[in-house]
Amino acid sequence: MLLARKVLVAAVSSRRRRITVIAVFNWKMSHTRGRSFVEVICEKYSPENFPYRRGMGIGIHISAGPQGSPLKARLNLPTILVLDGCGINTAGKESDIAAFCSHVCELDLSDNNLQDWYEISKIVSNLTKLTFLNLTSNPLTQASLDSKCAASFSKIQRLVLNNTKVSWETIHTLLQELPGLEELFLCFNNYRTVSPAPCSYPSLRLLHITDNSLTDWAEIHKFGQMFPGLDTLILANNHLISITDSQETLARLFPNLRSINLHNSGLSSWDDIDKLKAFPKLEEVRLLGISLLQSYSEEERRKLAIARLPSIVLLNGSKVAGERIDAERFFIRYYINQPDEELPDRYHELVTQYGVLEPLAVVDLRPQSRAKVEVHFEGKVEVMNIRLDQTVADLKKQLRTVVQLSTNNMRLYYIDQDMVKAFGPEEMKFSTRALHSFSIRDGDEIHVEPKTK
Repeated sequence: MLLARKVLVAAVSSRRRRITVIAVFNWKMSHTRGRSFVEVICEKYSPENFPYRRGMGIGIHISAGPQGSPLKARLNLPTILVLDGCGINTAGKESDIAAFCSHVCELDLSDNNLQDWYEISKIVSNLTKLTFLNLTSNPLTQASLDSKCAASFSKIQRLVLNNTKVSWETIHTLLQELPGLEELFLCFNNYRTVSPAPCSYPSLRLLHITDNSLTDWAEIHKFGQMFPGLDTLILANNHLISITDSQETLARLFPNLRSINLHNSGLSSWDDIDKLKAFPKLEEVRLLGISLLQSYSEEERRKLAIARLPSIVLLNGSKVAGERIDAERFFIRYYINQPDEELPDRYHELVTQYGVLEPLAVVDLRPQSRAKVEVHFEGKVEVMNIRLDQTVADLKKQLRTVVQLSTNNMRLYYIDQDMVKAFGPEEMKFSTRALHSFSIRDGDEIHVEPKTK
């Protein structure tokens, strides 16, 4: 009986392993051959895998399947669909997409295998409320896009094309058909240049174009021409060498720029930082990791940057708040000994405001560790250098050989030379009290008397 049970358990275990292997194989095969958008939502959002729930923020939509639809009779779809890494390469039946996804407002299709804008447009054109689309890491390098197909994306307000390697020609085709586009993400696309636009796109507020190879400011200049309404420009990890436009040109090209991120750029001159003042509405700047600031201390980096940029309220994500006056006064003192020909323009502006400031006195606020005191006993005086981190009991031990008394037979009195007339001697009663708590200084006195019986 026991043997039969063991054989049965082994058989069940073996069968489970075979089923698991088959399931994994089938999953891999389906991802290799590709899957349609319809197949994926049918599987992921079926009642078995995605049960209907009520509650704030769930956004579940239930719809009956259209007649003849291959989908299950009921699907539970949220308003935000996340279908990343599902092996999608085609749209599937458009009537099914329209029937089950018309309420969807955000769609994440990142890390799939979509290579044809026509297939993407079949999905998007049937999502009539869609405003956000993420196509990150789909292989769209060679995909062509005509204006008719691009018109399917006309309601998109936020578009993510990171690591798609889409051409600038494609981007311009999209931009011309997206009149309400507010945010565009173009990171990790290996861009070295920017193709000039046939027209401007005033609706765009945020351009996120980090981790490319845009080293020449002449390419960034084109963004000002393309996006006159730009509010936020994120250029981190592009190793820009210098800002070559004049302040007048910067003010004209970026009249609405409120925030700029230059993390890990190659800027190496304070002149580049000074030019940021030209943006009329600039409030936020990020400058971590730039070449120029590497040789400065953390305090110097922050204060010098704040002082040079009078309009900013956020630096590297932290509020400037009450730092400005200290930073601007620090700036004056920092440059006060520089030759006149090397003084930045901002120095003269701040001197007009605060005047020429004297260097701050160097004050050592560390507590004194030792003191030279006069030890008085039976009319004798001996100068001793005592440690202030010890206790009264420790001092008594040190004095035994000087006054020839046992520690139990000593009374100690501390005399502060500045306070003796007002308060007189202070008895050092408590053996565990630290000497530094008496505020002993050089020249003070300690009087030793024997205890009387």
